[in-house]
Amino acid sequence: MAEKKGVREAPRIGLPFERPIVELELKIGELKSLSESTGMNLNGELKPLTEKLERMTREIYAGLEPYDIVQIARHPLRPQTSDYIAGMLDEYVELHGDRRFGDDRAITTGFARIGDHRFLLIGHRKGKETKENIACNWGCAHPEGYRKALHKMKLAEKFGLPIVTLINTPGAYPGVGAEERGQAWAIAENIMVMSRLKTPIICIVIGEGGSGGALGIGVGDRVLMLQYAYYSVISPEGCAAILWKDGERAPDAATALKLTSVDLLKFRVVDEVVPEPVGGAHRSPDEMIATLRGRVSALLDELARIPLDELVERRYERLRALGEIEG
Repeated sequence: MAEKKGVREAPRIGLPFERPIVELELKIGELKSLSESTGMNLNGELKPLTEKLERMTREIYAGLEPYDIVQIARHPLRPQTSDYIAGMLDEYVELHGDRRFGDDRAITTGFARIGDHRFLLIGHRKGKETKENIACNWGCAHPEGYRKALHKMKLAEKFGLPIVTLINTPGAYPGVGAEERGQAWAIAENIMVMSRLKTPIICIVIGEGGSGGALGIGVGDRVLMLQYAYYSVISPEGCAAILWKDGERAPDAATALKLTSVDLLKFRVVDEVVPEPVGGAHRSPDEMIATLRGRVSALLDELARIPLDELVERRYERLRALGEIEG
């Protein structure tokens, strides 16, 4: 059973562009503490400051640059797959191993339930503390992670269960061992099999959508992105290092890559952008989790009404249409 609990509250630190927001939050926090400790009614002072905070947050987030969005997608307090499992699901039974090599902790798979909807959940797992980060390889999966996902997807098809994937990875692990065990083959096989699985598939980029690491569990009937996630063939830092031999030009690369949800919706790479709370999911994680729960439930209802043969055909046509250029 998935344990119901809140996600960690964001500390009073922020990204560089969030400093004015954090300073005002600290001031509001001090006034609230003073009010509680002395019994003074400070609502007259708190109300205008709270209104100013919301207005400032909206203005700052309305003017974000692409690299700012990349930083938000990587925020350490942004809800991860484990948070969605704990807060979004009514039940989760994890399934382990690829039956060939091992159990890659960078990818979690399991039977899940939201209300009356039962499905298979697959998600990248980054970890939250150093020990867990190392165990999960910061969400960079090995071939056995993708083979684990593939084996469980075939199981879902066999039992007539829809599949929901939560994508959050800098990319697949590029080490020698991973290459020796067939990293590229594992990802390619997943893409091929997912394109024709006879069960509904929903893919959601919740944070980082890095290259083949994301595509390995990213082929579906509906592909969604959270508002401040990113989805790209390469990281901005990697792109800058290759094109300009200068990692400091990552902001330029982020702009050129067109990796934001707004860009990718326009290019029809994704089908829908899921709005985040004011100030990003890391500022109101419980609200974000509740929003995604409702959207997943609605999409499962929607896809269940489409005959499977038609669903698979539409999925194939969607894939064929990616990258089309209209003159």
